[in-house]
Amino acid sequence: MMKFLLILIFLASFSFSLTPEEEKQLLKDIAEIKTTLKAFIREADERFEQVDKRFEDVNRRFEDFNRRLNDLREDMNKRFELVDKRFIELREDMNKRFELVDQRFEQLYTFLWIITGIFTTLTASVIAFAWWDRRTIIRKTKEETFEEMEKELKPEKFRKIMNALREKAKTDKELEAILKKYGLL
Repeated sequence: MMKFLLILIFLASFSFSLTPEEEKQLLKDIAEIKTTLKAFIREADERFEQVDKRFEDVNRRFEDFNRRLNDLREDMNKRFELVDKRFIELREDMNKRFELVDQRFEQLYTFLWIITGIFTTLTASVIAFAWWDRRTIIRKTKEETFEEMEKELKPEKFRKIMNALREKAKTDKELEAILKKYGLL
């Protein structure tokens, strides 16, 4: 831009005829303009350098921010992985505990079956013992009763009773069946 102004001024000076003083004044003015332009360009360069530095600072800040953001993201990912591991461990621990509870229930169920079997066996044993005892006592009582009757009854009385029963059995079919059953007819 500065060159364009100089060329424009130079061309303008040829088209006009200037006196040597005017030419000197014009050259001074051009020199002042040139100096001013150089100062302006220097200031603009300094400002551009400052702007460049600011952009570099902003870029550095963005890079730092991005780095911190990446670090934060990596830290969050690590924490999420740790949380996932904890959940997996917790799930495995819960599964183990449920398996232990299931085993305990199975043991209790088996124990209840054993108790039921023992109770059933005891009940059956008591019933069988009561039945056996009753039969034994009844048989023994019958035998003792017959023996006592035989002792009380003399053989002669016993024969008379048996003869009376045999005669009654001729008319009573039920009594006849009973006597035959015991081999008394």
